Amino acid sequence: MSLIENTIAFVKQQLEGAEGGHDWFHIERVYKNALLIAQREKCDLTVVQLGALLHDIVDSKFHGGDETVGPKTARTFLESQNTSEEIIQHVINIIENISFKGGNFEKKFNSKELEIVQDADRLDAIGAIGIARAFNYGGFKNRALYNPAIEPKFNMTKEEYKNSDSPTINHFYEKLLLLKDKMNTSTGFKIAEERHKFMEQFLSQFYAEWEGQK
Repeated sequence: MSLIENTIAFVKQQLEGAEGGHDWFHIERVYKNALLIAQREKCDLTVVQLGALLHDIVDSKFHGGDETVGPKTARTFLESQNTSEEIIQHVINIIENISFKGGNFEKKFNSKELEIVQDADRLDAIGAIGIARAFNYGGFKNRALYNPAIEPKFNMTKEEYKNSDSPTINHFYEKLLLLKDKMNTSTGFKIAEERHKFMEQFLSQFYAEWEGQK
């Protein structure tokens, strides 16, 4: 089996039984998005593939906020595959710099491969699937769907964002609706525009139903 095939098998095994918004199918969608974007970018395809497959191998949200577990797990696996240190470090840099973290996180690393995987991951957070994932995670955390008395918080620190327990609808304003304009690539932005419009339509319908207007 190839390195990519071995990585897919490893990720599937690691994420068996994971929360629905951060399971193997999330990884698979991000992987497909990354391949689509990479077609129009000059990049190291192997790094893009590995970055997409391993970017959420251990999500810190489900491990007490520990952001070191994911990179360590990815490194151990890649070393077991005799992957070059150059590729391993690049993949680790992608894992450590991909997250939104409240929108105020300053990336400490930049590469075309990171830009591609980050766009691919962000695309899975918006549109129809993004909406489904948001409410799935909100249910997992026992959050309210919506509470008109609780307003969205903007410009949150990384810690505030990580510890937020606000209603799921607030998450649209705190993150999801911001992602379109944070896309790195032209392909990512084009796809994001359509998904962004769908979320706006959803919110319009949601509020109308909430007020008993439809």
